[in-house]
Amino acid sequence: MKHSMLMAAVITTALAQAGAMTTASADEEKAMEKCYGVALAGQNDCKAGPGTTCAGTSTVDYQGNAWKLVPEGTCTSIETPHGNGSLTEIDRP
Repeated sequence: MKHSMLMAAVITTALAQAGAMTTASADEEKAMEKCYGVALAGQNDCKAGPGTTCAGTSTVDYQGNAWKLVPEGTCTSIETPHGNGSLTEIDRP
């Protein structure tokens, strides 16, 4: 009987911890935003213009039509050699 109660407690604890980790992950995802013009070549998260597929396809540093996920509220304060990051595509090489 003690073994069954111990196993039930272990399983309950494990499920509770798994639920907490899922909630934390969801909160972290919500706190990110797309920032254009800040990724280094080949390090964008997605979208790098016509003819490209997705992540890792930018061809130059700070490409204006390639974005990287950054913490929400920080994009426009990220400084690059070509100016600050942008929440929308920008005209850069």
